[in-house]
Order: sequence, then structure tokens, then C-alpha cells
Amino acid sequence: MDFEDTPEEAAFRAEVHAWLADNATPARNDQADDLGLGDSRDVMAGAKAWQAKKAAKGYARIAWPKEAGGLGGTAIQQAIYNQEEAKFDVPDTRMFAIGLGMCIPTLMAYASKDVGARYVAPALAGEEIWCQLFSEPAAGSDVAGLRTRAEKHGADWIVSGQKIWTSGAHFSDYGLLLARTDFDALKHKGLTMFFLSMRSPGVEIRPIRQASGGANFNEVFFTDVRIPDAQRLGEVGQGWTVALTTLMHERLAVGGGLGGGLDVKELLTLVRELELEDGPALKNAHVRERIADWYVRSAGLKYTTYRTMTALSRGQQPGPEASIAKIVVASKLQELCAFAMELEGEAGALKGEDAPAHGAFQLGWMSAPGLRIAGGTDEILRNIIAERVLGLPPDIRVDKDVPFNKVPGAR
Repeated sequence: MDFEDTPEEAAFRAEVHAWLADNATPARNDQADDLGLGDSRDVMAGAKAWQAKKAAKGYARIAWPKEAGGLGGTAIQQAIYNQEEAKFDVPDTRMFAIGLGMCIPTLMAYASKDVGARYVAPALAGEEIWCQLFSEPAAGSDVAGLRTRAEKHGADWIVSGQKIWTSGAHFSDYGLLLARTDFDALKHKGLTMFFLSMRSPGVEIRPIRQASGGANFNEVFFTDVRIPDAQRLGEVGQGWTVALTTLMHERLAVGGGLGGGLDVKELLTLVRELELEDGPALKNAHVRERIADWYVRSAGLKYTTYRTMTALSRGQQPGPEASIAKIVVASKLQELCAFAMELEGEAGALKGEDAPAHGAFQLGWMSAPGLRIAGGTDEILRNIIAERVLGLPPDIRVDKDVPFNKVPGAR
């Protein structure tokens, strides 16, 4: 892959930069970022307005076909836009990332054209927000072990159960729901995918307070929630296949930008200003060694992501390689923030405007553990990489060929 812009890409970059210059102001590096999903009224209003402006221009999802509201462009053009937008101070639109990056692509792949037309355009313009209802208290990394039950009653399904760690559920309009429709089948075979309104009767949402002070994760309870069969995605019992589409897009999104706000550039800004006992932090050999290590990891992450984008530009679905980017970005963020706080000394215990870098590294460090869980834990992703990328023998799974109702504690 050639990493230099082609003449066409350079022209597109210039076009995007000019549009951003007319509609936004240059970015600042002095604001803390909790790596969460903003949900205050002002933040939400600003994000929706910016999302609508991008959608009107075709920049909200550049690689999507024109009939779906995109430009019919390439994944490389989307990357170019992301790179240029990062240079400007624009509203945080990550509350739309789950919908546009995971839920809507799944809807487009499995719903009818009429259903897709109803939901794609409002999501693209930021009018409707989506969340993903997969993980449960006893089925986090092992999503196929979920117990939320969906039973058919006439033309509807009645759903009861609980989900947890659902990002943005408290401000979402719709959600993708994976439920068990057959307890007698093997655990990967008895699942079915649905979508539903988060305001449906019987849906209860409880935000979970995090160490960083945010409350972006939620518990969601379902008590006899009625979902029309027309809101089923894929065949009954084929929910795991549908879910894999969502999960691959999720790992690409998390690894490719959802969680990577702080990086070597921000650390370099900090160490240029810090004085250690033996002089400027930037002159310290240990500091320089660590920065070099993270720079190499960042470069490897970037080029691995480019490889995935190349596959996307050829019309392919994200593959297991997306797990590589996700596992690297989460661990790197946690290590980098911890090192920055150590360099800050006693000030490393502070957060907010009085802290160095306005507490960005403190918030990043407290948010990083959640990122290492989102989209699959480190352990699950290492198994995926080992088995599906490197071709190593699979882990022993004693419940793989056992009907779910025979698995201890399944009911």
C-alpha cells in the first residue's frame, strides 16, 4: 500500500480542509477528554448540529453509497477526512459512533430496503442515536452465553432479561438486541438479533457511575418487552452470524479511533514542559526510550488500520485483524497515561483545570480499563488473533457442543 496521497486523494484532502476551515476553528490541545460519550444537553445539541452539517455535505459517512447518504467514496477518503477534522475544534460526535459504526451497517446488511431507508438517514444526520445490547452480567466476553429470553407470541416477540455495560443507552433512541430464542440449541445456535425502540414499555435504563466520574455505561432491564417480528434481523437462530458483523465493526471502531484520543503527541507536549530532578523531562534517556516505544506501537497500529481500510475499500467486511488494533490502542492508552501521571509527581493525583494538561492523562487512565473491556476483553481478543489470524490450535471449550440448557447455570 502506498501511504502517500495520490493526486486525487490530495485534491480531496484540500477540498475537505477548505470546508472545515470555513465551518470550524483550529483545534486546541489544552482540553481534557474523558474518552466517554457526552450526554449533557449543550454537548448533545452541538454534536447533533455538527453531525447534520456533515451529513448534508456527504461527510458523515464518506464510504457509504450515495443512496444511503454517503459520498460513494473509499475508506481512504474517510481516513483523510478524519485526519483533517482532527486538526479542528469541532463538537464531539462519538455518541453517534456506535450507531453509524456498528448498528446501522448491521441493519443495512440484514434489514429490508424499506426498513433500512427508515432508519439510516435519521441516524446519519444525528437525529436518532443507537446503542448495542449484547453483554450481560454472566455473559460479557462470552456473549454467546447470554440468557435474555425472547419468546414468540403471534406476530411479536416477548423479551425479558438484563444487559449491562451498554454505552449511551440513556440517550439512545434505538438499540440492537441479541437474545436467546432457543434454549435447547447449542449456545451459538439459539440466538436471534432484533432492533427496538429504547422507549418501548418494559425497558428500564440505569446508568453506572465510573471511576472517572462519568456515567456512560448502563444496565438495561427488559420486562415483557414486545418487539414485532418485522424488527428481527436475519433468520431465527442465526443471531450469532448477524452479531459477528456488528462485533467486527465494533473492534475496528474502537481500535481505529473511538478510544485513541491521547497519544505520543500529547505526551511530547507534556514532557517539553516538565522539569525532573536531573533536568528537562524530554532530555531524560528513560523518558525518550518510552516515547520511542509508544511511537513505534502507534506507527504499527496506524499501518495495521490502513491494511483494514484497504480491505474495506475493496468491499470486504472487517476481519479478525480488527482485533489487533483494538487490543493495542487500549493497553497503550493505559500505559501512556500511567507514565505521564508518574512524571507529573504529586500533581499526578490531580484532575481538572488545575492539573497538568488539564487532567487529560488522569481521565484517560481512569477510562482506559473500560476501553480494555469494550468490544471484547484483552483475553478474548488474544484468542481471536491466535486462532483466526495466526492459525494456532483453538482453546478447549467444554460447552461448545452442549445444548445451552445443559450448561451449568444457563437458566
